[in-house]
Amino acid sequence: MHCKGFILHLERATGRTAQAEALRAELPVDTEILPAIDGLQMGDAAAQRFVRPGMHEPRYPFALSKTEIACFLTHRHAWQAIIDADCDAGLIVEDDAAVASSDFPAVIQAALVSLRPEEFIRFPHRERHEPGSLAREIGPARFIEPRLPALGMVMQLVGREAARRLLDASWQFDRPVDNFVQMQWLHGARVLTARPIVIREICQQLGGSVIHRTHHGVIHKIMHELQRPLIRLAIHQANEQWRRKSA
Repeated sequence: MHCKGFILHLERATGRTAQAEALRAELPVDTEILPAIDGLQMGDAAAQRFVRPGMHEPRYPFALSKTEIACFLTHRHAWQAIIDADCDAGLIVEDDAAVASSDFPAVIQAALVSLRPEEFIRFPHRERHEPGSLAREIGPARFIEPRLPALGMVMQLVGREAARRLLDASWQFDRPVDNFVQMQWLHGARVLTARPIVIREICQQLGGSVIHRTHHGVIHKIMHELQRPLIRLAIHQANEQWRRKSA
């Protein structure tokens, strides 16, 4: 398999440059540092060109920030890089990831040797309960097909066909990239989650988040928390219908 690594790195985040280079040396595939799109440098017109609110059901009820838009576009850039490099797969890693287990080489190798072109394998950085079925087990590695993938985009192994499907389904978007990835009926990529946990996020050790957060009032936060589980339930149900039709 021809797999290439892509480390997503915001060039102004100079406090993370050394970690990006360290990751580059640790990954078991030829790796390049891919410049992330900077939401703080993005004009309003450019940002909104890619966003179409209410585009998909269940409707995402929150406005996207420029950093969320830039994050989505950065992942699209990485998916396109997989295609452009004529890779079988791409290992996409954020620059605040760090190896957290001696099982890291074995789990990555198991993912590489078993990946199918249409698969998107998530490597979560913390334990979360993701009910689902065991897709396969190789050595210490287990690959679960969750009913509803958890959020987070710290590290993923993306097959070439999965990259193409994700790109085709996201010319415009209405929600953050990790929420979009949950909607498997929409893009058609098969999302798996790797276990055990072999990476960790060291954002705080690198000076904190580079995301510029918008501060909202209490009412907004309450509405956000009330609507989030409803969205999760609707996505879960739509994924189940898609699986039954695909079986």
